[in-house]
Amino acid sequence: MFVDELLPVYDVSDTVAVEVAADPTGTWRALMEADLIEVGRRRPLAGALGALRMLPEIVGHLLHGEAPPKGPQSLRLRDMTESPPDEGGWLLLGELPGEEIALGVVAKVWRPRIEYAALEAEEFGHFDRPGFAKIIYALRVQPLGDDRCLLSGTMRTATTDEHARRWFRRYWTFGVGSGAYILVHALLELVRETAERSQTATQEQAG
Repeated sequence: MFVDELLPVYDVSDTVAVEVAADPTGTWRALMEADLIEVGRRRPLAGALGALRMLPEIVGHLLHGEAPPKGPQSLRLRDMTESPPDEGGWLLLGELPGEEIALGVVAKVWRPRIEYAALEAEEFGHFDRPGFAKIIYALRVQPLGDDRCLLSGTMRTATTDEHARRWFRRYWTFGVGSGAYILVHALLELVRETAERSQTATQEQAG
């Protein structure tokens, strides 16, 4: 997996998985088309957690006399890579079409207004500037046979020095860890529902 290649040594790693009653091709398609904004709409708790995480940044804009940036109407996984890394854009660290995609970001996530590092995807693995956390989200589709597959999401973080490690541990322990689990699980469940609904519709048409 990309997480093992890029972050073999880490501070935190957590994996969420769901079994999908649909073939891997349809499940991968549903994953690539999943709207992260829709995840928040359908899963109120996930939406609330996402909004709560953005609140300090919004307040920071207001305190500086700036208008908070407007959120996108829709957001898919590949859309997350369109902004520059130092403005919060995620790096596409690797993709095996139909099987796995890994996105990453390097940032001081514990700050009220997150500070991002500017770097290229190929720099991620050996990035070691002090004071940062390197974060990977990897999503994977594995066939189980008989038009079934396992859809999983792995969240892994490694810090670049002891100072960052202490801050990240506080940030994670404060509840961000469980929140990240809920957000990823909500995405996987939405993808599962979409893929299974599409597979059922295809089978009914064929029958």
